[in-house]
Amino acid sequence: MSEQADARAYDPAPQSHAGRVIVVTGAGDGIGQAVALALAHQGATVGLLGRTQRKLERTYDRIVKDGGPKPALLPFNLETAAAPEYDALRAALEREFGRVDGLAHVAGILGMLSPIEHYDVPTWCKVLHVNLTAPFILTQTLLPLLRRSDDACVLFTSSTIACRGRAYWGAYAASKFGVEGLMQVLAHEVADTTRIRVNSVNPGPVRTAMRLQAFPAEDRSKLPEPSAVVAPFLYLLGPASRGVNGQAFDCQ
Repeated sequence: MSEQADARAYDPAPQSHAGRVIVVTGAGDGIGQAVALALAHQGATVGLLGRTQRKLERTYDRIVKDGGPKPALLPFNLETAAAPEYDALRAALEREFGRVDGLAHVAGILGMLSPIEHYDVPTWCKVLHVNLTAPFILTQTLLPLLRRSDDACVLFTSSTIACRGRAYWGAYAASKFGVEGLMQVLAHEVADTTRIRVNSVNPGPVRTAMRLQAFPAEDRSKLPEPSAVVAPFLYLLGPASRGVNGQAFDCQ
């Protein structure tokens, strides 16, 4: 099988991610929550990073109820966070764990669907910041902790729209093109000098709030739940994908 097929068909052995410390952004709901729950089920200690404490606590409670390792609550606003908050996050993770084995960038916002001619400039800036600039800053901030791992991975969440631009997708499309470029550049930089690998994953159409915002008239019953697309995330954030670097994966 190809690596793409391996990732989609990945069926991890019990506790495949035991002992790993993995930070997941957007862990309060949607795909981020599904990935966090799946990682914890496989034995990982998950740093639950997101904007809304109440949502993070729901994910936390589900992990604890399922018997997973106690996760770390990391309330963090990617839209507004400044340098001191990033530094405090790194210090907290270093103090608690000493290292980070994985960083999964799942959080993102859609913005608006609009022609470029009429696209609201502040919304454009916000989407580019949350979807591209903040993941860059967070990755840069946590690289020293990722370097301490024997087997570290950074995983960016991409989109079908990053393969070919489409009318009216504006800042979201531009941000996802940027994410793919960031992934490729970082993967090339760390390839021969670290034990870090960097990849991206495209979940495809999934039953999430963002999908509903983009396609309000769509029949949601035909879309997979977020839990149905987590296999490639687990594959790329675990030991099964050692040596895989600089590649883009599709979940569907």
